Amino acid sequence: MAKEPVQTVKQAAAALPVDERLTGVAVPVGALRGKGSLGVGEFADLAEFAALCKKMGLGLIQLLPVNDTGYESSPYGSLTAFALHPLYLRIEDLEEFKKAGAGIKAKIAEAGQKFEKEARFPYYQVLKAKIDILRDIYAVEKAGIAKKAAAGGSLALWIEKNPWVKEYAVFRRLKEANGEKCWKDWSSHQKVSAKDIETLWNDEKLKEEHLFWAWIQEALDSQFSLAAKAINAAGLILEGDLPILMNEDSCDVWAHPEYFHRELSAGAPPDMYSPEGQNWGFPIYDWQSQSKDNYTWWRNRLKAAEKYYGAYRIDHVLGFFRIWASSRQDNAAALGRYIPYVPVNLKDLADLGFDQGRIRWISQPHIPTSEVWDNLRAILDGWGNLSSNDIGPQAERIFTQALDRIGNEELWIFKDGIRGEKDIVALGLHPVAQNYLCRVWQNRLFFEYEKGQFFPVWYFRNSRAYQTLSEEEKQALECLLEKRRVDSERIWEDQGKRLLTALTASSSMLPCAEDLGAVPDCVPRVLTKLNILGLRVVRWFRDWNAPGQPFIPFDDYPELSVCTPAVHDSSTVREWWDREADQEHFSGFLGHPSLPKVYNPGTAKIVLHKIAGSASRFRVFQIQDLLHLSPKWYAEDPASERINVPGTYNEFNWTYRLPASIGTIGQDTDFVKAVGELSVVKPAAKKAKK
Repeated sequence: MAKEPVQTVKQAAAALPVDERLTGVAVPVGALRGKGSLGVGEFADLAEFAALCKKMGLGLIQLLPVNDTGYESSPYGSLTAFALHPLYLRIEDLEEFKKAGAGIKAKIAEAGQKFEKEARFPYYQVLKAKIDILRDIYAVEKAGIAKKAAAGGSLALWIEKNPWVKEYAVFRRLKEANGEKCWKDWSSHQKVSAKDIETLWNDEKLKEEHLFWAWIQEALDSQFSLAAKAINAAGLILEGDLPILMNEDSCDVWAHPEYFHRELSAGAPPDMYSPEGQNWGFPIYDWQSQSKDNYTWWRNRLKAAEKYYGAYRIDHVLGFFRIWASSRQDNAAALGRYIPYVPVNLKDLADLGFDQGRIRWISQPHIPTSEVWDNLRAILDGWGNLSSNDIGPQAERIFTQALDRIGNEELWIFKDGIRGEKDIVALGLHPVAQNYLCRVWQNRLFFEYEKGQFFPVWYFRNSRAYQTLSEEEKQALECLLEKRRVDSERIWEDQGKRLLTALTASSSMLPCAEDLGAVPDCVPRVLTKLNILGLRVVRWFRDWNAPGQPFIPFDDYPELSVCTPAVHDSSTVREWWDREADQEHFSGFLGHPSLPKVYNPGTAKIVLHKIAGSASRFRVFQIQDLLHLSPKWYAEDPASERINVPGTYNEFNWTYRLPASIGTIGQDTDFVKAVGELSVVKPAAKKAKK
């Protein structure tokens, strides 16, 4: 395969006008249907797609993460921060493929015919087919590949420039040898040192298998670099996506445990969409440990990314300021806490007049005897497999296995051995009893996460303990918590500024931040100071505290922002309009009060043109939303056009494909013209403030 100097790609990306207003498209690589795609979009398809984007006047292509996730389809569950996904490799472009026999070529042809018929690509089947074919090619060409890996060979030189591949190859071999299990469940090598990994890499008996994974990564790097150069040559910016967190089952957490707090699980606090909060299962970073080597791991991530990208999206940028972390013993995230945070301590509570008994009252759930019985009876009718005869035994098991009585009172607390919801589930109670206890587990004002260190539960005002406080006690407590929030926000601002400065100073790429969620006041200040573009999702960018919760006018969008009507975790504009939106409210906001109830190309043109006129520097549209400018590309069910439905795990998520090939879509002159008109929309003039 022809090699393109990495520096050439980097220089070309750096020369592009990232400080200009651009209209862009967001598309997963896997969604592309190119001339040579094998059931899924591949890096090589990006060049063809870039030509179409140039024809339509677009200036930016935004991708989802492209790192290897193994047999997990979510691009945010990476096995590695550095290795690219074999799914996106164009096998027929491999130098070794040219020597492949008829059997291998027949396999590719058969797979192509099988997968091309699929409306969404079958992730597992496509990946397995590709790996199997790559192994067939490797088996025939391994002698030649080994020669390239010898001293002075092209593969050896590539490995020298990309030392992370040694950890990755060793990890991948061990993971496959252990049936793809998480490294915590491997039969050996659960804990390794850098020396251990180097020894495994140099083991001659294992060399062949390790080189298989290194060979694939060199090829992926070459193909992605060529695609990136083609995009740059077309005058477009390629924007990548860097997930802030790593999957616990990843090469990086396995090889560098010193960089992570594995005992905690990152996520997001409760909100209107996730009342239990979000528990992602990913470990949080040990920033203090990472600071000792000046954040080398993060700097290396950016160095690897800027080989391809001119801009990058920092996923969940709030996590650099403070992260919502939950105990590994809980399934939900309602009892999480912010890290860092200035805790409430025993002296604080004593100053408020709480003695030891009352501190227990506000920090542990207290359950009246009658409540257990009443709740079991109340939900009896909803469970056909729980009869009235079951209530007594279930209540007895709750009292004996989960709870301890307080003296002679008709009041109970959880046993010391119950550390979280997973311990409750492990009791094997009936689902009715189990669900009840999990709800009660959250019913407290404070969560004592370390001895004498307390964090207010997200729903503390709804707790039994809070409701029993006097108005004076509530007011004093609220004042204390507000002081702790202010104290903590100073720490968040300092940490966010320090970490993001280290990142932005180490790369020439333009940083864009996904700053959604409960955003502290310090976040926009730091992002503005560091010239990092924030994210504004139209349907959520509203004045939530004003009467009627009005949408923010497009001319009031910050210049340092990316404006978009939909993201990979949301419905498309079409589905939102047809099934979720307050159409009357949004139509009035757009100045078109008579828009039809069912989304059509005319509505799409009005909506997208208004968004394109925002004051944001980048206006980025999902490819699905652009396709709705033409009547040819409407799926029967708008929900089928989504990329992901958060909180669900199935074969649908992350497998979206274009409804036709790039070439066929490019022949739709109405579509090309409509996007071209969209790309030249000028920002609306700011209205004078009254």
